[in-house]
Amino acid sequence: MIVRILGEGQLDVPDAELDSLNRLDDELQAAVDGGEDAAFGTSLAALLAAVRKAGRPLPDDEIVPSDLVLPSADASLAEVRELLGDEGLIPG
Repeated sequence: MIVRILGEGQLDVPDAELDSLNRLDDELQAAVDGGEDAAFGTSLAALLAAVRKAGRPLPDDEIVPSDLVLPSADASLAEVRELLGDEGLIPG
């Protein structure tokens, strides 16, 4: 699956990583729902780090549609709250 991190670019992340990313997404959702700034920052950093670790960066000149779009590392809790859907940032 192709994941875009806003401000960074796209990564090709193996579908096998979806379950572990969903667990991190659930933690992020809980932090946002609870309005917990410290937990939010930790959860967002962990999710983005996992995507970066699992994914293979796509070249800047290779433009393909993204399956998922994640906020930048410096996004605020309010900004991420607006991006969250019923299933968090990562459906499934």
